[in-house]
Amino acid sequence: MLANKNLPNIISCIRILGTACLLFITPLSPLFITIYTLAGFTDVLDGTIARKYGTTSELGAKLDSVADLLFYLVMLVKIFPVMWATLPKKIWIAVGAVLVVRGCAYLIAAAKYHRFAAQHTYMNKVSGLMVFGVPYAIILPIAVPYCWSVCAVTMLASAEELLIHLSSKEYDSTRRALLRKAVN
Repeated sequence: MLANKNLPNIISCIRILGTACLLFITPLSPLFITIYTLAGFTDVLDGTIARKYGTTSELGAKLDSVADLLFYLVMLVKIFPVMWATLPKKIWIAVGAVLVVRGCAYLIAAAKYHRFAAQHTYMNKVSGLMVFGVPYAIILPIAVPYCWSVCAVTMLASAEELLIHLSSKEYDSTRRALLRKAVN
């Protein structure tokens, strides 16, 4: 039995703090990459522990979503300038389209369910992993094709989440895919 049923939430809070620290560190420096990698590790760890020991909770899902959103904010503030200098400008049209679709999903969920609702779908997990890989890829010759593939996968994940919100009567935080109902 897990000694502390709040351990996954504590790990999520550590991820939030670590991610916030990245705002004050030079992007892609060894310290940045180290903290960035540890934050990514805790993203996997919190959910894994919660599921393994049956301590999943609505609070845990919210903390995870907050940590994810903060992570994307840090990416925007710290990694975006590096990406802007490295990647072709055409890719930003795709990034903008992804952000519009993702924003529509959040807005529809907020209007429909009267709350913030982010689905933890399998596609969102894959796209999150790919986005996480951007700082590692950006300094390699594969940066451009990798980032195009990230845009494609994140568009699919965003569209899936939008369709889930459009087709669902109620918010179900356990729904993992458009064509699949809740996991219980």
